[in-house]
Amino acid sequence: MTAELPCRHLACALQGKYSAHKIDPATAMTKNRDLLTRYFYRGVAAASPQLTLPAKLSALPPSDRTLVLGCGKAAAEMAAVAVEQLSGRLAGCVVTRPGHTSPSAQDKIEVIEASHPIPDALSEYAGERLLSLAREAQAGCRVLFMISGGGSSLICAPIPGLLLSEKQAIVDYLVRSGLPIEDINFVRRHMSRIKGGQLGATAAARGAELFTFIISDVANDDPGLVASGPSIRSLFDPERALTLLDSVGCRVSLPARQAIITYQPIAGVAHPVEIVATNGDALNTIRKQAGADGWTIVDLGGALTGIAAEMGRKHAAIAMEYATRSGRHLLVSGGELTVAQAHKDGRGGPNLEYLTGMLEVLDPTIPIEALAGDTDGIDGTEDNAGGYIDAAWAGAERARNALAINRSYDLFASLGGLVKTGPTRTNVNDIRMIAVEGTDK
Repeated sequence: MTAELPCRHLACALQGKYSAHKIDPATAMTKNRDLLTRYFYRGVAAASPQLTLPAKLSALPPSDRTLVLGCGKAAAEMAAVAVEQLSGRLAGCVVTRPGHTSPSAQDKIEVIEASHPIPDALSEYAGERLLSLAREAQAGCRVLFMISGGGSSLICAPIPGLLLSEKQAIVDYLVRSGLPIEDINFVRRHMSRIKGGQLGATAAARGAELFTFIISDVANDDPGLVASGPSIRSLFDPERALTLLDSVGCRVSLPARQAIITYQPIAGVAHPVEIVATNGDALNTIRKQAGADGWTIVDLGGALTGIAAEMGRKHAAIAMEYATRSGRHLLVSGGELTVAQAHKDGRGGPNLEYLTGMLEVLDPTIPIEALAGDTDGIDGTEDNAGGYIDAAWAGAERARNALAINRSYDLFASLGGLVKTGPTRTNVNDIRMIAVEGTDK
């Protein structure tokens, strides 16, 4: 099954569309896949810039001149909202992933498409472009930073002494290492002239007024970790950055090590920061709708991190325990899981690996279904947001074989379990739901 929905105005498309959907217990198992997919879309819509950003922008003090600078998978859509909402002279540049551009932003704001998750030459160009525009900001100008997840690779300005090619190799190793995204972004900050508040400091140097708006894709919503915090003042600890690289066996040349140790970052500046959408917003929307539909909600945690397949096995065991109880339970969780030691030619991101871990241990006779997906519409590097499973598909050997070579995408393609949304133009981590049909006692 492939679920397709135009996502430019996702919140509008979903407004009220599924609010009347009720469960018929007699036919529930034939409807739960569709229902879980609808809940997923509803959660994504709750984090849409079109829904969450206008009220924040309307509260800003008036200004004749506004410069919009941004990066991330939601950056172009956030810029589009700024174009729609703000008056006066408006200019700027945002950087996003290919396919995540919002045409209405391009009337007044430059949109650059660059590579994710590994930076490329366009990422380097984009980083220099943002720094150049930030240097032009002056007193009397308002600078709005539109930041969302994915920006760490989309803007790249290597520190002196570090070649783009080596930075690419380091990032490629890190994203396949299983290191938590918070630690990966910490390392990225130390290889950059733009991250860790340096872009913000550049824009403030001549007296411009700064505001940052963030759509958060990190656990616990630390604003300095989203896109490695280009506008957010952050602490730098080069020794720790190198320790993290060494801990996962990442080879770093002596010149690159020296560059990281000796680089002196520009100190960031304090300014108003607003987090406009989070994973919690998406999960709360799902819990509310599912509860109204008659599900008993089980909260497994909204800021989960760790290895995806391991978490899938753990959640499968919990789901099978709930299957011994009466009633109908929806187990909901969020956060961002990782894939450990991903193969270079692997296909399938953490959501599919989570579901594959479930398939490895589920009892195929128990009525359990699950859906897991990334709210940005991209699970890993493929064309799917995530996937769906029915416990009847369970098979330990097949699941283990897929996990061993990180080919969960191929497994789900063969099962018909891929969930595809296309770019959603938001990014608040993952949504995971497990529907459990309990026994009647």
